[in-house]
Amino acid sequence: MRLNELRDNPGARKAKKRVGRGIGSGKGKTAGRGHKGQKSRSGGASAIFEGGQMPIYRRLPKRGFKNALFKTTYQLLNLDRLQDAAERGKLGTGGVLDAEALAAAGLVRSAKAPVKLLARGELKVAVELDVARASPKAVAAVEAAGGKVTVREPAAEAAPAT
Repeated sequence: MRLNELRDNPGARKAKKRVGRGIGSGKGKTAGRGHKGQKSRSGGASAIFEGGQMPIYRRLPKRGFKNALFKTTYQLLNLDRLQDAAERGKLGTGGVLDAEALAAAGLVRSAKAPVKLLARGELKVAVELDVARASPKAVAAVEAAGGKVTVREPAAEAAPAT
């Protein structure tokens, strides 16, 4: 097998349907859009338009509020990834593993975003962790392995006084 012998599987590439190329093509003249009307024009109809009746998004009451702009997004860290990093020798020698140490070891992306410890997998090494949040099962698993978890919620930025 050489590079010039590589081929796609049969049927893997399908030609795009070419419309408006004459009546003999079967998709000529109106290009499969029928005759006249809003849906036959380019741009078509709005996906939420309901023919003049009150649309469902206006009929139903609005509830709640999602503060997406100031939402805290946690970086998730599971015990199995922590164990894997320990076996590979990426956790370094002793000391407390905080967000910066975990980012340096490649377990989380950023040292700035808060870390949440979750209990998937099994931990066999004793580690001392300093995280923003941790599930109760994860804390129990780390302590059972001889480690320690310090849960320190990051300080929320104070809103400006009005």
